[in-house]
Order: sequence, then structure tokens, then C-alpha cells
Amino acid sequence: MYSMEKPITESREEDNCMIEEDIISIADVVRFHAQEQPDSVVFTYEDDEMTYAALDEGSNRAAQALASRGVGKGDRVAYMGKNSHLYFEILVGAAKLGAVMVPVNWRLAPPEVAYILNDCQAKILFIGPSFDDLVRKIKADMDHVELILGSEKAEGDFASYPSWRDGFDAIDPMVSCTEEDDALQLYTSGTTGHPKGAIMTSGSIFSSRSSGVTEEDLMDWQKPIPGEITLLAMPCFHISGTGTGLGVMFTGGSAIVLPEYDPTQALDLIAQYNISKIFMVPAAIQILLNHPRAKDVDFSNLKYITYGASPIPLELMKQAMDVLGCGFVQMYGMTETSGTITTLNPEDHDVNGNEKMRSVGTPLPGVELKIIDPETGETLPPYTIGEIATRSAKNMKGYWNRPEATAETIDADGWLHTGDAGSLDQDGYLYIQDRLKDMIISGGENVYPAEVENALYANPKVADVAVIGVPDEKWGEAVKACVVLKPGQELTEAELIADARERIAGFKCPKSIDFIDALPRNPSGKILRKDLRAPYWEGKDRAVN
Repeated sequence: MYSMEKPITESREEDNCMIEEDIISIADVVRFHAQEQPDSVVFTYEDDEMTYAALDEGSNRAAQALASRGVGKGDRVAYMGKNSHLYFEILVGAAKLGAVMVPVNWRLAPPEVAYILNDCQAKILFIGPSFDDLVRKIKADMDHVELILGSEKAEGDFASYPSWRDGFDAIDPMVSCTEEDDALQLYTSGTTGHPKGAIMTSGSIFSSRSSGVTEEDLMDWQKPIPGEITLLAMPCFHISGTGTGLGVMFTGGSAIVLPEYDPTQALDLIAQYNISKIFMVPAAIQILLNHPRAKDVDFSNLKYITYGASPIPLELMKQAMDVLGCGFVQMYGMTETSGTITTLNPEDHDVNGNEKMRSVGTPLPGVELKIIDPETGETLPPYTIGEIATRSAKNMKGYWNRPEATAETIDADGWLHTGDAGSLDQDGYLYIQDRLKDMIISGGENVYPAEVENALYANPKVADVAVIGVPDEKWGEAVKACVVLKPGQELTEAELIADARERIAGFKCPKSIDFIDALPRNPSGKILRKDLRAPYWEGKDRAVN
């Protein structure tokens, strides 16, 4: 095993025999590829190309700089900014000390940012361009931050990270780390109360690609292809963004980093480069397809679109397959599972539609799934809806400083209770119904919004839809739909309900429809149903989020 016990002052230049089996941490991933392919480009950001050698050297300097400010194993380092190649350099630099990166959602309000920084107890905060005003507003409220640096350049009164970094030697500190050590802390969306910091380890992040996974276990879309380029377009404060970047590094691949998702830029890059893989949430896919240039772009180099984070209507999926013409892979997972735990692979996608396309696929190797009764914990048979539970090395270590919340989520046997409602078929395909807390009980019948939303979205005049439960004197709750129409389209409530009745049972159909301009969503693209429900439940006793 490659030694990780060397002192901080000692170089590792004499060690040139690291092998792939030695990779046990995020830092090892970069060390290995810097040795094997130093001149290969790992990240392209605007006009800057970062090779594996440059990432290794820069992260060594970053590690030494962080250590000079007292950052050590287990300490948290925070980053608040849009996507950048330097975010990954800082992340790897922290990893070389055994420190933990905490990317902060830059779309949050100042008090929310202050809460996360105080909760994670970060000693150093890196901020991206234009976020200095926000930080100044909360500077007095930050209890632990001792140093603030502009991640790409000086930001107002805050010094430049690159200038600070370059004042230190490029010596790898070689701090001893294991697969079980904390590596990344991502905060849940916080649609209910304060967000919680989910702790991921190197082992949980890379378990799907670790030494225990054979070549035969990997699906075609997982295997690296020489010369392929991934477009990293989702935010790095989300597991989809950071997970994509870490996955690229693990396979020794290359990625073009977008500061944030922009359909025009995405189309330009697809046309300009050999982009072969992109992860997008369904809302981003929809925006791309609606772009006036989408039908004129050559997508022939695009091999796979991976998608997830929220349900995708079947009609949108069929449209995407028709226009983009590549393989599609649906992913299901959550922050607490270090990302993906099930995949619906390209061979299960049919442009004409099929029943399997309503699922989120089957578990990755090493992932266990079961459906349980949320009241009794009893395991339920196939085709029975209950709470999805999962057990694997991908499960988070726990919530930062939240032992009670951790115990509520991960039971004594290691099963993580997702809070999602779903069912398994006899072939092991998982079908998501919705969040348990979003379930509507109308006249004793359980109604899952996702099913109703798929039926409504199938109408060609509908652009977006969310279904909620509202008070009803007779039935307890009634199904209501909030619908966004496509530009220039007209549709009445009665017409849309009648159309839905063709696809789902009458008791599932909306009793009323509100036509609105846009649905409220959090930064991850998830619909904020609580905001839609709030006016109807004011003064009522239903407590759902």
C-alpha cells in the first residue's frame, strides 16, 4: 500500500510507483492521475485548462496554505461561489490534509448562509466573484470564520486565493487518511426548518467505482472513453455538481466547467467540443429543448444524458430522446446516499414509451433496497407502495452534529430511510411515487402527486405542473393542480381535468386547477409544494412540508 505517513515537510517525488489499488481517498485520485497522465486536461474553465499535474501541484500549495492557518484533519473549509475549476483544487487541497469541503448554496439569503457557516464551524471561507457584498452583510454574524478569500481574484477587501496559494511550496503533506474519514459535507435543501449537513466519506463517494467493483460490474455508460469530455453544468453545492467533478477525476477524464447552467452556453459547448456526457435535472432538459437553437445543433457526439433529482414526465423524456438522439440514464439518489443508488439504463428507454420508463431503474452493485411500511417497519411485497429504504457503502456517515436526526434516518441495521414513497416490481425496478409527506389522502384513498402530474403533463399545452392537497369538508383533502401553460396556449380547467381522466382514475384527478405563471422551486430544481399549499392551509391543522 502506498504510504500516507510522511511528514508535511517531505516531498513525495521519489515515490513514483503508486498503483490504482492504492486509491482510498479523494487526494489519492489526483496523486494517481498526476503520476499516470500529468499533461492530460482535467478541467477547462473559460479559457483556462488545468492538467492533472497542475491540479496536483495547486492542491499541494493549497494544502500547505490551509495548514499555515491551522486547518487540519476533520476541520471544515467552506466555499461559496459559482462552479469553478479552482473549487476542485481547494477541495483536493483540503483532502490532502484530511479536511472537509463544505460548498455553500450561493442562492441562499444572507441569514441562511450565516447559519450554515456557523453550523459547520468553517475556519476559512472562499468566495466566488461578486459575493463580497453578501459576505460583508453577515461578517459580524460568523462565529468561526477567521479568513475570507476571493476564490479566483481579490474581492473588495478580501485577498486573492491564487496569490495566497502561490506563496507556499508545492509539497504534498501526505496526511494519513482512510476511506472512513469525512471528505465532503453537503447541506440538505432545508425546505423544512434549518438545513442539515450530510457527511460523506471518500468511501461513500467512490464506492460505486471502488476496487471492489469489477469491469464486468460497470455499465457501458460508466466506462471511461479516451478523449471523452463531460459538461459539468449543475451547481457544485449540490451532489450532482460535485459528484460529477469527482467522478471525472476518478476515471481520469476531462470536464468543461460552466459557472452555472445556461442553455445557450451549453449548446455552444456541445457544438464546439466533443461533449459526450452531461448530467441535468429535468427542468434543465426542458429549458434546453425549448431553446430556439436546440433543433439546429449537432448532437451526434453526445453519447449520454444522465438525469435525476426530480421526476421527469414521460412526454418530456420522449421529446428529449427524439431531439438529442443519445442514450439516457435516469439516476435516483439523494445527498444522504452520496448521490446515485439506482439507474434506469439506456436499454430501458424507448422513444415510444414503456412501463419501465416510469421507474428509476435497478440498484447499483452493492446497493440494497427494500420497501417498508412507514408505521411498522415491516418489509412490503412487490407492487406495494411504502417507504424506500436503502443500505450500502454509499450511505452518508450521518448528519453533522445531529445524532438524533441521524438515528431517525439511519436505523441500527444500517438501513437509510429515504422519506420517499415507492414500490418495487418483480424484476427489482424501483418506482417512485412521491415524498411520503406529499401524499394526499382524499376520502381514505392515497393519492401520490407524481402520478397525477404525469397525467396532466401529457397534455401538449402544459409546460409545468405541481399537484398538492387542499382542505375539503367532504373528503378531508382534495387534489389541486397548479399548472403553467406553454406560451400562447389556452386551456380551461374542465378541458384539462377531462383530459387527465383519460389517463388516471377519477379519484386521482384534480378537483380544481390554478393556472399560474411559474412554479416555486428551490435551487436544486425541486418544487416547493409547501409554498403552494400555504395559502390553503392557513389556520388548518395539517402539518406537511
